[in-house]
Amino acid sequence: MGRNYFKLYHLWVFLLGVALLAGSSPAAAKPRMSEGQTVYVPVYSHVFYGDQSRTLNLTVTLTIRNTDATKAMSLNSVKYLDSAGKLLQEYVPQPIQLDPLNSTLFHVKESDVSGGAGASFIVKWQAKEKVNAPIIEGIMIGAMANQGISFTERGQVIEEK
Repeated sequence: MGRNYFKLYHLWVFLLGVALLAGSSPAAAKPRMSEGQTVYVPVYSHVFYGDQSRTLNLTVTLTIRNTDATKAMSLNSVKYLDSAGKLLQEYVPQPIQLDPLNSTLFHVKESDVSGGAGASFIVKWQAKEKVNAPIIEGIMIGAMANQGISFTERGQVIEEK
């Protein structure tokens, strides 16, 4: 029994390792194809720190990257909303074309704390045919004295065309 148990244990460890590697490899995943989406991106104009709920203001950069190597896409709307969902700014009054592998960005100044700790962007894009879905991220960065903070938030699809 000892020898069979040893073999079974190693087989189980091997299969678990293969399953973990297969499930966690982004390169192995097929690109998500779409003709358009509405994407919610959580961002933060400031974060709280310390026991006295002090705030650290953050600069926010929204990046939108066309990941398709051969097809263009169109940005139809980029809206910046505050914590209550109220529209603060429309960054794209007219559609903007993003050619293959191009990217664009939108910036919220560190001094603009109108969005609050629960701010967000709503991004609407479309393409004439199915394309690789874009990468849409919010990048936040702030610094005070010798301390700094930076982090990213990836967009979440809330509607598929």
